[in-house]
Amino acid sequence: MARPWRVAIVGGGITGLAAAVRLRDRAPTGTEITVYEQSGRLGGKLRTGELAGGPVEFGAESFLMRDPAGGESSAVTLIRRLGLAGSIVHPTVGQAALVVDGGLRPVPGGTLVGVPGDLDKVAAVAQPAAAADRDGGAPLLPPDADVSVGALVRDRLGDEVVDRLVDPMLGGVYAGRADDLSLVTTMPALARAARVEHTLVGAVRAAQAAAPRAPGAPVFGTLAGGLSTLVEAAARESGATIRRDAAVRELHPTSTGWRLVVGPTRDTEFVDADAVVLAVPARPAARLLAGPAPEVATAVGGLDYASVALVTMALPEPELPELSGFLVPATEGLLIKASTFFTTKWGHLRRPDGLALVRASVGRYGDETSLQLTDDDLVATVHRELSKVLGTPLPTPVARHVQRWGGALPQYTPGHLGRVAAARTALRAAHPTLALAGAGYDGVGIPVCVRSGETAAEEIITALGGSAA
Repeated sequence: MARPWRVAIVGGGITGLAAAVRLRDRAPTGTEITVYEQSGRLGGKLRTGELAGGPVEFGAESFLMRDPAGGESSAVTLIRRLGLAGSIVHPTVGQAALVVDGGLRPVPGGTLVGVPGDLDKVAAVAQPAAAADRDGGAPLLPPDADVSVGALVRDRLGDEVVDRLVDPMLGGVYAGRADDLSLVTTMPALARAARVEHTLVGAVRAAQAAAPRAPGAPVFGTLAGGLSTLVEAAARESGATIRRDAAVRELHPTSTGWRLVVGPTRDTEFVDADAVVLAVPARPAARLLAGPAPEVATAVGGLDYASVALVTMALPEPELPELSGFLVPATEGLLIKASTFFTTKWGHLRRPDGLALVRASVGRYGDETSLQLTDDDLVATVHRELSKVLGTPLPTPVARHVQRWGGALPQYTPGHLGRVAAARTALRAAHPTLALAGAGYDGVGIPVCVRSGETAAEEIITALGGSAA
């Protein structure tokens, strides 16, 4: 009788856990799955906590309901698989604002991550250089080319559209700069349309038409019990052995698979596995790849990350606008880059005691000096800036929490996906039983992370000889 497969997953975030669930569902019965997480907590950037006696997210707060093609997102599919579909809730307030000239203005409609498909609709926020977006008789983007989002939009619509619309939208998601971020990676639908359309406005409209959404269909969702319930359910349903506080320090190929060096040098453990999924950020992945695949390690290790801090405050009955939150252009000179009014945006979080939960995100790529402030100074600065933007003094918070995420958000420079594809091709050729997965390679957001983990699991199943499904 053949020995059961042994698969090691390095990284206990949602990517690694999604890989574990897919392996449990598709690999032969009896497959031994072990998840190694160097910290004491599973979930990575999914972390539900408590503030002033109520639940609050200290990491990611929501997921996209649909994928780029218009189908159900990978996150929703996994949630259904785990029996949590009944817990999905949607924002009760969807309108967000931009800080422009110190005040709040609604985010204009008809934009795609801030890039306008109707110039008239954005005029109250930014004045497009409409004459520059002329039909030159050729597609905006050649086949297989990539550019930064900022470079394309500045060239076609001018600086104000980038600085007041696109940059704050991308900054809210990636904590990065539009002038540095890859169009193909961060806005794939627009990149595809730009290979056909001759104007940027036309490309935005084509991208929007290519992924139609039913009127009134929710864009975002979360779980009423908190996103940590997704983490817990995935760990449970995977049937994997979960090893917390278990840092994998080295990875070595053997004649039958892999040997993992786990734990501190004074108490080292050696573990053998038939296959390994690396579901960790690029830099720790590069360290593990340095021995077995040095060229891949070099390619992967070149990815940079932004660090952020999330400041959450419980405020007694503040006068908040009926908005989900707001985004802040870097040109406004504020420490805050985005803010979410949790108890306004999410009806299930509204509290009978009248407390409002407000969260602000601090930290942009290349400008991490603000994160050197103490927790007390961060809270004081955020409180002051929120009061300034809202035009009214906010009450003193009754509770607050500062969550620092060091190296949290990958920065995808132009050509990123091509470099990752080449690295993965080289890795498969040299070591087919070793797979890379995670936000560092495929993009941010819970659905992308889930899909990345599931794809890595499928690669391992194929390499080991097929599935039981």
